[in-house]
Amino acid sequence: MTQEIALDAMVRQRIRGLRLARGWSLDSLAARCYLSPSTLSRIETGHRRIALDQLVSIARALETTLDQLVEPTDDEDVVIRPQPSHAPGVTTWILSGERGLNGVTVAKMRFTAEENFWPEQLHVHPGREWFTVMSGVIRLLLGERTILIHEGNAAEFSTMVPHVFGAHEGEAEILSIFDRSGERAHLHNRSSAQPAATETKEQDEATAADDLPH
Repeated sequence: MTQEIALDAMVRQRIRGLRLARGWSLDSLAARCYLSPSTLSRIETGHRRIALDQLVSIARALETTLDQLVEPTDDEDVVIRPQPSHAPGVTTWILSGERGLNGVTVAKMRFTAEENFWPEQLHVHPGREWFTVMSGVIRLLLGERTILIHEGNAAEFSTMVPHVFGAHEGEAEILSIFDRSGERAHLHNRSSAQPAATETKEQDEATAADDLPH
């Protein structure tokens, strides 16, 4: 019974909060959900029982769903404790939870050394990408351009343009926002495209041997 009372109060708070967030008066919301302002006021303040049909109309007017309006609260931990994930030259911390941000991933990335980018490392995927440089300097290869982004500045670009980024002349740290495509490209596949140094050396030696007279 106590949980039902708490949920009822939460629903009323949500109605009032969503209304105020849109800058609507009681009259404005009441007109949108075909209720009188006095009825809506009593609903918000807990002096009137909320009928299901009223709740449906209110949810529609507030551009939300009935499920979201009556979703129970829980005791989930609001503190995210990211664990570092290591790849050659970069350490990543995922700062967003699984339930939030509509499929967007927020990540902190620390680049520990400057990379020599290979053509195979250039990524192309749908969407846009954004990051801000927290320390150091980031070198962004974007199509045919090389762009340096310094501490305190941010970058935003279409990810349909071939791109890759990393540290420039020392360590650098960024805070980045990725969609699902960007997360796969930059967080999961970062080290897969770089040729091994031993393979490159062997190929160079083989090429040199072929050039010698026989």
